[in-house]
Amino acid sequence: MKLVRLIANLGYGSRKQVARMFREGLVTDAAGEVLYADDRVDHADVRIDGEPLDPAPGLLLMLHKPVGYTCSTKDPGRVVYDLLPPRFRLRRPLLSTVGRLDRDTSGLLLMTDDGQLLHRITSPRSAIPKTYEVELAGPLRGDEAETFASGTLMLESETSPLQPAVLEPTGERSARLTITEGRYHQVRRMFAAVGNHVEALHRSRVGALELGGLPEGEWRQLDVSERDAILAS
Repeated sequence: MKLVRLIANLGYGSRKQVARMFREGLVTDAAGEVLYADDRVDHADVRIDGEPLDPAPGLLLMLHKPVGYTCSTKDPGRVVYDLLPPRFRLRRPLLSTVGRLDRDTSGLLLMTDDGQLLHRITSPRSAIPKTYEVELAGPLRGDEAETFASGTLMLESETSPLQPAVLEPTGERSARLTITEGRYHQVRRMFAAVGNHVEALHRSRVGALELGGLPEGEWRQLDVSERDAILAS
């Protein structure tokens, strides 16, 4: 791929704007030598105004989503793209969220511009486990774990029961829940179905990938071993 097209696809500007960057000498190699639009250079060796290029297509990143942000590009309020470099929302292929966390849910959110990878992670056939830390309005009754594990729980307006889920109480009004589906507001609706209300919800794990110590509102690129940790679950 020509450098002009590559840089434009990464969101640095239109092809016309990127061509102007070449004319102005803003595109160089790692040693500071000016590059030209027809040059063939490894992605890692390209600099824009002295800074390395953004990650190449095939990007998979993990974001620690705070409460109050939506997984959208069009919401009039705060969106998860506001937490990323501005160019990221202009990348082609599009950088998309892998599934969604609602506005009031925090935690581990995956984003990628690899459509095939997105499909593999979100496909119901993959049954990738997702773990949530839940704070509840009322105390646990004691039978929720059995109900969630039964594979017979029906949510309101649904026509098929949920797949078995694993509930681990962590306090009188708190629990850790692992599910393998991604139905609309599933965790909140599960607790509503057993007479409780979710006050706070945080996703801590997807597959074998944990959020770890990534600060709230921060992101980082995932490597191949971390991608495999998601898919191998």
